[in-house]
Amino acid sequence: MTKVKLPAVSPAETEILRLVWQLGKATVQDVCDRLPSKRKIAYATVQTLLRRLEKKGYLRHYKQGKAHVFFNAVKSEDVIKRSVGDFVERLFGGDPIPLMQYLAEHGKVTADDIERLKEIVRKE
Repeated sequence: MTKVKLPAVSPAETEILRLVWQLGKATVQDVCDRLPSKRKIAYATVQTLLRRLEKKGYLRHYKQGKAHVFFNAVKSEDVIKRSVGDFVERLFGGDPIPLMQYLAEHGKVTADDIERLKEIVRKE
């Protein structure tokens, strides 16, 4: 796995990449089958998104019969760390507190979540 600076991914690409991470390896059909039923994305669109992710360096593939099986070319943790860091830097000048405050004030963080976060902080 590599730590090369990779191009940004679109929201649609991120959704597809997340599904490949969850599956470990996946064909186009595997990804289509895992998309939420409310998402009406054509097979050809999923195929295009997987190819884009491969071209950008996020995925690789091998052939299994007639199918292409896609798998991670980079660690999901590295992509998440960079993406979240970039987001916090752009929107909050690198300070994560306003983000956490926003999430707490808008009901996106529960009391249980806060307890879990306290536990994480205590461990470090």
